Amino acid sequence: MKRVAAIQMASGPNVSANLTEAERLISRAAAAGAELMVLPENFPMMGMNEQDKVGIREADGQGSIQQFLAETALRHQVWIVAGTVPLMAGDAQHVRAACLVYNERGEQVARYDKIHLFDVVLEETGETYTESATIEPGDSIKVIDSPFGRMGLAVCYDLRFPEMFRRMVDDGVELIVLPAAFTALTGKAHWEALLRARAIENLCYVVAAAQGGFHVNGRETHGDSMIVDPWGVVLDRLPRGSGFVIAELDLDKVASTRRSFPALDHRRIPCYLPK
Repeated sequence: MKRVAAIQMASGPNVSANLTEAERLISRAAAAGAELMVLPENFPMMGMNEQDKVGIREADGQGSIQQFLAETALRHQVWIVAGTVPLMAGDAQHVRAACLVYNERGEQVARYDKIHLFDVVLEETGETYTESATIEPGDSIKVIDSPFGRMGLAVCYDLRFPEMFRRMVDDGVELIVLPAAFTALTGKAHWEALLRARAIENLCYVVAAAQGGFHVNGRETHGDSMIVDPWGVVLDRLPRGSGFVIAELDLDKVASTRRSFPALDHRRIPCYLPK
């Protein structure tokens, strides 16, 4: 069995300070035996405004943030799911919100660009989010081989689109990793319910790493990073503040749960298609 950790942060506008905090938490989790680290969405920066992340964008494979990730993975001999890093997009006003994966040798082995963008008005709090103003969406789902099983990559708002994760099942997913920065309002209402639903309906592990706390820009994120097993049991969670959650992944449990409760085999996909 493999130990995995979800890192929780409350990132601010200072990239250097955020990377220092990420390294501190990764080091602690590695000392606790974790071999896979999942960082939250926007871990390098939660800017004072949405345009700030455009100013720190990097080319794929270049830049100080990616160098930090490669060196940290190599130093601690761990895999890192770094979600998200702002990478160059098709124009100078946008970035790709890229979830990058590094192996224990410090090599980038996968990249997933966030597909679903959070363009929402929360009338209860007056908050407005328009990710499409600064983020160019991705267009492909990513499931990769890893020492931790077939690993599917998703980011934050993707969690609300179950069809995305059903497609991952068709590609053999056993573990879903989800960096996120859920708002306090939507997190309180839906975060745990959605994470457990994705684990239960797909009979797989979910490792969710969240931003959690009050940020310099005035935003509050929900936190509650957690690891959920294929039966929907929360194995570990961290309600607020910086830290990490950790648990062991048992791929035999994924297989045995799917054998004893073969809901995935009971799907009648032709019936779901337009006639």
